[in-house]
Amino acid sequence: MSETTVTKPEGLEAALPETVAADSGPGPLRRLRTPRRPRFWFEILLIAVSYWTYSLVRNAVPEQKTEALHNADWIWQVEHHLGIAVEESVNHVVNSVHWLIVGMNYYYATLHFIVTLGVLVWLYRRHPGRYAATRLVLFATTAVALAGYYLYPLAPPRLMNGGGFIDTVMVHQTWGSMASGDLKHMSNQYAAMPSMHIGWSLWCGLTIAALATVPWVRVLGLLYPALTLVVIVATANHFWLDAVGGMLCLAFGFTVARLWYGRQPYALPRTVPARGPRASRAAAETSAHDRSRGLSGRP
Repeated sequence: MSETTVTKPEGLEAALPETVAADSGPGPLRRLRTPRRPRFWFEILLIAVSYWTYSLVRNAVPEQKTEALHNADWIWQVEHHLGIAVEESVNHVVNSVHWLIVGMNYYYATLHFIVTLGVLVWLYRRHPGRYAATRLVLFATTAVALAGYYLYPLAPPRLMNGGGFIDTVMVHQTWGSMASGDLKHMSNQYAAMPSMHIGWSLWCGLTIAALATVPWVRVLGLLYPALTLVVIVATANHFWLDAVGGMLCLAFGFTVARLWYGRQPYALPRTVPARGPRASRAAAETSAHDRSRGLSGRP
């Protein structure tokens, strides 16, 4: 009597996404830390609520004008001591070129949001396995920045007493900073440290440079935060050291994601298994089919 040999389909384990193996472990915490396919409406709601909360908290921080101006004077003195206090010169030079400074005003007001949302959409569509972890970096970066606004109120250069800086939005009457003109009553003017224009743009640039496949797109990704740095200084909205604060916040965000997921976001699998009843039925049918092929010995 012949024996029935049960053969395991070759390459089946290797073909399974890494996240499936990670998700099979016990415990709700392990499941939460396993990358999953993002859900569109949940992400839209989460981003909307998160930004609303960020704006609410940022603008709810008391405008400590005296302390903010004192801190600005101290930052300016430190930069002079370090030999990097060239913000005023950059501000005046760029302001002398009308089309350039007007373009930078609109850049400051719009691209901060447009590019960040665009990168989130791109991650959602092309890198669903890395989306949640990379989004966590952005959220953690923004959260720690809120603590900075509260603990270290700082006036932007354009509001310094006797600093000689030009408020380019006021001079050229462009729609720019929420802290200029009639909009200044809707936004906390003394929340300049850290610079989230730098934190967010560097997050965008690193994400594009790490995950894009087209070389010139990767180069543009790296140029974006560099250009943003020039813009925030030329428009007198930030000091150089505000940008350093934004970089430190981003480093904190990457650390949080690394501790939560066990790896940096860009090293996670690009795709993850679909969720829901239809995906579960498809996985069950595939598993049953593979078992039947193994038992029958058919190739």
